[in-house]
Amino acid sequence: MSFFPDHERDLAALSAVSRRRRLAPRAGLDFASNDYLGLASAPRLRAAVQNALARGVPIGSGGSRLLRGNHAEHEALEAEAAAFFGTESALFLASGYAANALLFATLPQRGDLIVYDERIHASAHEGMRLSRAPSRPAKHNDVDAFADTIADWRREGGTGRPWIAVESLYSMDGDQAPLTQIADVADRTGAILLIDEAHATGVFGPQGRGVSADLPARDNVVTLHTCGKALGCEGALIAGPATVTDFIVNRGRAFIFSTAPSPLMAAAVREALRILQDEPERRQRLHTLIALAHERLVPAGALATGSQILPLLLGDDARTMRAAAALQAQRFDVRGIRPPTVPAGTARLRLSLTLNISPQDIAALSEALAGGFA
Repeated sequence: MSFFPDHERDLAALSAVSRRRRLAPRAGLDFASNDYLGLASAPRLRAAVQNALARGVPIGSGGSRLLRGNHAEHEALEAEAAAFFGTESALFLASGYAANALLFATLPQRGDLIVYDERIHASAHEGMRLSRAPSRPAKHNDVDAFADTIADWRREGGTGRPWIAVESLYSMDGDQAPLTQIADVADRTGAILLIDEAHATGVFGPQGRGVSADLPARDNVVTLHTCGKALGCEGALIAGPATVTDFIVNRGRAFIFSTAPSPLMAAAVREALRILQDEPERRQRLHTLIALAHERLVPAGALATGSQILPLLLGDDARTMRAAAALQAQRFDVRGIRPPTVPAGTARLRLSLTLNISPQDIAALSEALAGGFA
């Protein structure tokens, strides 16, 4: 007798439509990770952790930041991150998912409205589910849709603060948001702009400070910079006005009631930010690979995005997973992405470019893709 018959039926249903997920070990050439600058194994990060241990930085924090979990390494990172990203303050959290969900669950208030890009990350949806404010989608990268949705809400009697939520670089499509135009909408409508820079931090903007770094200074922008992608570590930084971080410290339940991130990881992220400033050649090398990939992989079927993420849309879930398995058998670590992560009918191979691969690897993948799939 099974105690979990509903769960087993659900898993069987996922298997029937080729959507059941399984963990797989690392193998082959890295066309799957978000370690864009190859920092996860960088000697400087290893040395930073070793030096932190040598000077007595603990592995665990031992408690919430509001109890005994607050460490000098957390505060040093936050001060350096605020200076790096050009904001009044920054706050370090344990993961990008938790930080993004926290933003939406904490900042918008009753009577406000969240207008979000329809392709925004699942973590934002989790936060909106917990939010006091209602939310409405806007068509992907459609500037007018954001303005029109806010105007409709005002006509219906909405009197609170609108919040506009976007990703600067979309994780599954690889395209950038038109941030300048969206920021103009936020200015005109009195909205606060929430920008998830997860896949842009370290890759775009001066010194890798993200796409939003090119926006003129403004007080109505809050950015999220994850540390587990191009920075090669883990955790996330919320950057913005001091009132925002202070409010999260006082009202953000996921911050208040969570054990603080490892102080050792805070020391590693500090070093990663310094690497961004000291080693611009990493970003230059990545952009060289991006240009090469567009020359070699787009003719083989990938979409031109201008970024380090190139989707190859196959549509059918089963075909997508067969294609991924065929490439993996040839030692290319390429993963298939299926609904609900992406819209129905848009199952794809997500080709991710990192400094863990070479120009020769891109050429070899292009030849494999040209061979087609069953």
